Amino acid sequence: MNSLLKISPLMDASTAAQPQGFALKLMELLVIPTFVLDAAGRVIIWNRACERLTGVPAAELLGTSGHWCAFYAMQRPTLADLVIAGRTGEILDLYDGQARDPGGTRDKLCAENWCEMPRTTGRRYLAADASPIYDSDGLLVAVVETLRDLTEEKQAQIALEQLATRDGLTGLANRRCFDHTLLAEWQRALRQAQPLSLLMVDVDNFKQYNDAYGHVGGDDCLKRIATALASEMRANDLVARYGGEEFAVILPNQSLKGAAIVAERIRCRVEALRQPNRGAPARFVTVSIGAATAIASHEQQPAQLVATADAALYRAKHMGRNRISLPGT
Repeated sequence: MNSLLKISPLMDASTAAQPQGFALKLMELLVIPTFVLDAAGRVIIWNRACERLTGVPAAELLGTSGHWCAFYAMQRPTLADLVIAGRTGEILDLYDGQARDPGGTRDKLCAENWCEMPRTTGRRYLAADASPIYDSDGLLVAVVETLRDLTEEKQAQIALEQLATRDGLTGLANRRCFDHTLLAEWQRALRQAQPLSLLMVDVDNFKQYNDAYGHVGGDDCLKRIATALASEMRANDLVARYGGEEFAVILPNQSLKGAAIVAERIRCRVEALRQPNRGAPARFVTVSIGAATAIASHEQQPAQLVATADAALYRAKHMGRNRISLPGT
């Protein structure tokens, strides 16, 4: 690598000394995708493995600063660019916490993230390492960035995480995921001084349903209700199977009035399923819903929001089922 210290962006293979030419050829043939930027941020090496990974030929990028287009649809700096610009402190903002400590090496950066890869078949999860090269006077000569495609490993990790946080019957978030998300949303609401709402949803007369249709029929019923609940959610909402025939819905930045509207839509949607339940007075499957809202504070805990919604659910059951209840009603 030290032979790279004397490489000029304007030097071609015909004028390079033999050791330098050998180093260039070696890097060109490396199976690890690698590119090198000079101190001005221009591409001086874009090896064949990098061409295969990105779908962008070296001839298109050599001598330019357009290497970002191989990874992103909109311009943003690569790790090598951050090193050249002396902006290494921005890595956590750009890589969403996936930056890794390279062990104190001067200005070296390591990170992982999803890249759009506009010239290939789709997004890839890449690990990148950017290492600066300095001359004997300590001046930056170039930055080498190597890449590793971790897409399959990342997808496997996501699948395992989903298994750990998904309910096996309904496919909704499970209780573990609910607890984790509620705490995270509580902390977010605390920082942003926003309301956080919660719905507790219980299937009415579910024991009678199981008695009449068996547990297989009960499982099918729960899956249909889970689908009905999920269809009413916004992108940032979370619907979870809380336990048995009870579901929970986290509604970030939602007022109590808004939560009541969502609850009524859920109640109506389940009622519209017209799922027969000959063991219940209504003869169809219905749900009761308790709603609660809190403005997060240091004096309260998320468990208090759950307790308030649970109490409202109990009132809805006590008042005759197939209805929603709000705190104090």
